[in-house]
Amino acid sequence: MIHDVDEVLKGLVGGGALAGSGIDVSFDVPSRDWAARRNAPVINAYLYDIREDVSRRQRGHTELRDTEDIVVRRRRPPRWFRLSYLVTAWTKTPQDEHRLLSAVLASLLPHELLSAAQLPGALGRLGLSVPLTVASNQSEARSLADIWSALGGELKPSLDVVLTVPFPAYPDYDAGPPVTEGATVRVRGVDGGPPRSEERSHRPHQVAAARTARGQSDRGQAAARPTERP
Repeated sequence: MIHDVDEVLKGLVGGGALAGSGIDVSFDVPSRDWAARRNAPVINAYLYDIREDVSRRQRGHTELRDTEDIVVRRRRPPRWFRLSYLVTAWTKTPQDEHRLLSAVLASLLPHELLSAAQLPGALGRLGLSVPLTVASNQSEARSLADIWSALGGELKPSLDVVLTVPFPAYPDYDAGPPVTEGATVRVRGVDGGPPRSEERSHRPHQVAAARTARGQSDRGQAAARPTERP
């Protein structure tokens, strides 16, 4: 799933205000060695933190139905994780870096909620929307100063981009076949004697409704037939 999120973020950044600019989007660690090797302007999106959003955790299951609206499989709710990216611009002058960051900000702000149709692969097949936040205050995330200190680099202007994405917690499991016949109860006498009560049966709601509808249809057809006179 994480690589799908990378592709989504790369498409949003490269397809917005930077479309046609030829500026690459990199997911490498922005260390001193990496900065020394680059020879062209680049946008770096470094994934620095992965945490579960426990406020979105759910219980129970969802039902998967076929074309006839019959439950065929069941799925437990996914677990939601927040992927935090440190987005920076790398050029020769600070002014150009600020222009690139402005372009990235303008490209991401209109996409506060990504629909399932915008998501690739298994992420899109879940059918869930993904929220995206830019430069918001995340209290539980690591401070930017600590991140740059761990990378061994100097503090740079950056955008904190967070996508909260669903991850399947468990595989789907098959559902039992639909009930088409009701249960029948028979109470017999002692030692094979005569039954103590009449047979009792229960018809499922769907079966009973279908038989009722079929009976009404038969009566309607009978009423529609012309009456023969002698």
